[in-house]
Amino acid sequence: MPETSYDAEAAAAYREAREVPREGLASWRQAVAEEAGLAAGMTVLDVGAGTGGFAAAFRDWFGVSVLAVEPAAAMRALIPAGGGIRALDGRAEALPVPDACADAAWLGSVMHHIGDLEAAARELRRALRPGAPVLIRNTFPGRGERDLRVRFFPETADSVAGYPTVEQVEAAFGTAGFRRTALHSLPQESAPTLAAYADRIRRDTDTKLRALSDDAYARGLARIREAAAADPGEPAISWMDLLILR
Repeated sequence: MPETSYDAEAAAAYREAREVPREGLASWRQAVAEEAGLAAGMTVLDVGAGTGGFAAAFRDWFGVSVLAVEPAAAMRALIPAGGGIRALDGRAEALPVPDACADAAWLGSVMHHIGDLEAAARELRRALRPGAPVLIRNTFPGRGERDLRVRFFPETADSVAGYPTVEQVEAAFGTAGFRRTALHSLPQESAPTLAAYADRIRRDTDTKLRALSDDAYARGLARIREAAAADPGEPAISWMDLLILR
């Protein structure tokens, strides 16, 4: 997957269009609470933190400190640093953090942006305390049929097909001693209605949508508008996987 570059305008658009509203993440909060056992005073390593939406959520939900690692300067500038969040310049393959500093690692929609999964696994093993979980939120090939983008822009399935599979991630992380302990498919509400979701979409903030032709993108938007007209009250609910490794 080619590296995505962001200027200040693109980073702001990403935050507006891609960060899931906190109220739409109830299932994710519950699953993380059950799987990670986070508590006040612990530290979470957020790898590929983007504009910090999940960094802020973890801090607010669990009272933890967050080390938010993000390589894009424009994205990193929008992370709400302070109050328990530190924004750091770095990549999954070379984390700018001390050994055994974190009680959990969060990788949200970044697996397909990591060039060397085995190197990232070694770095996470170094940075995590013994027994700490790696929490991976991603769309995986063969498991993305309930992703809203795949539903309305079926051509995006071609992009997803090139992402690392669950098995490939497990194999790469297995070289650093990690093993899968759970795999959950979880819902998230991106907008209260499909019409609101259509209004919110920004093509340039999404690697899947950027890969589409103009005609394919227009057809997808038309599908969303048609579905919204047929059921004005349908919420924009998408599903992604949460893979847990320890």
